[in-house]
Amino acid sequence: MNVTFTDPARSDVSLDVHCVYQPFIDVDNGSVLGFEALLRGPDGRSPMALLEAARTAGKLAELERASLLASLGDAARLSGGRPLTLFVNLEPTTLTRRLDVVLDALGSRAEHVQVVVEITERALAEDLAGVLAGAERLRAAGCAIALDDVGVHPESLAFIPLLRPEVVKLDLKLLRTVKDPATVAVAGAVRAYAEQAGAEVVAEGIETPEDLTRALVLGATLGQGWLWSRGERRFPPSTFRPERFTARPIGAALQKTPYELVGAGRRIRHAPKHLLVPLSKTLEMMAVQETVPPVLLAAFEHVRFFRPTTMHRFTGLAARLPFVAALGVDMPTEPAPGVRGGKLSVRDPLASEWTVVVLGAHVSAALMARDLGDTGPDPDRQFEFAVSYDRTLVTAAAHSLVGRLA
Repeated sequence: MNVTFTDPARSDVSLDVHCVYQPFIDVDNGSVLGFEALLRGPDGRSPMALLEAARTAGKLAELERASLLASLGDAARLSGGRPLTLFVNLEPTTLTRRLDVVLDALGSRAEHVQVVVEITERALAEDLAGVLAGAERLRAAGCAIALDDVGVHPESLAFIPLLRPEVVKLDLKLLRTVKDPATVAVAGAVRAYAEQAGAEVVAEGIETPEDLTRALVLGATLGQGWLWSRGERRFPPSTFRPERFTARPIGAALQKTPYELVGAGRRIRHAPKHLLVPLSKTLEMMAVQETVPPVLLAAFEHVRFFRPTTMHRFTGLAARLPFVAALGVDMPTEPAPGVRGGKLSVRDPLASEWTVVVLGAHVSAALMARDLGDTGPDPDRQFEFAVSYDRTLVTAAAHSLVGRLA
């Protein structure tokens, strides 16, 4: 199916765009489990050039809509009614600023077409809260999330537990550097996440049987590349395994506070602030010692508790970690160089909590404390608290904080 959209260079000219479809192969048994829609422009125009021209002209959302409609139309018509899984690509700015266009196009998909939305890893560092919010809306619409180009920037591995993609796509260069320690570290981090979350791992760029062996070493469950197909205008028979690409929304953790997430069955302790400060600093030190740097998120009740000494520490943390955030009442947008600020309402329950969360590929730890409301000297203020290294709870606490950065 060809769909027209306005030429970015000339508003009086319409262009035809279409898609070709490259299969995803189960590397263990060779079955085809899905297809990725790859944009193709008119007259041999490069898809990347077309995207860049549309972005420059402010027509990126229009092009993305055309591409989506073309691929969804093909999946409905060319599949012969057979159920299939279709991967579609989405630019980060469309996800965070024009998601209405995407959801409108997805509303046209046929009932037998399962959709997975691919976003690139660079989107996470640019607008973590916006991407997380957009991903949740897509999951609510029945679409799983695939994170593309993983490994281009190894520090971005820290974002994977936050986005919790159902599919992780390894950057194709990893197949060529499978003996490099940095590649081994990336593959190990992805494997750890996939085992914990039940995610699929895709190795891109498989061109030879030797590449396929390398993909197995990297921990891939799916493969994609010229060994099987360069992309065609058809959907060959495939095995429909919808449970392997089911959307798993994050849900209530985005609305609750970290302390509210602690729940029954965990020991709650009481201590003055001056005894909890060393715990907080220990978590900060743990973060900078990790081989694969994690994210660090903290809530300070009010900006007045984000003191100059804390500001100095967090400036250093932001220089070494991929993402550092501080939340509190009256907290500015950038409370320290490189630190993302989150301004809380005084009515937000989080405004009475002190939280420090460290979450990455191989580490998960959190201090979750609630102010008991006494008015003595600040070091003697009493808190009830819990410390946890449970990845599920720590991830939920991180979601709680990131959800308030939007």
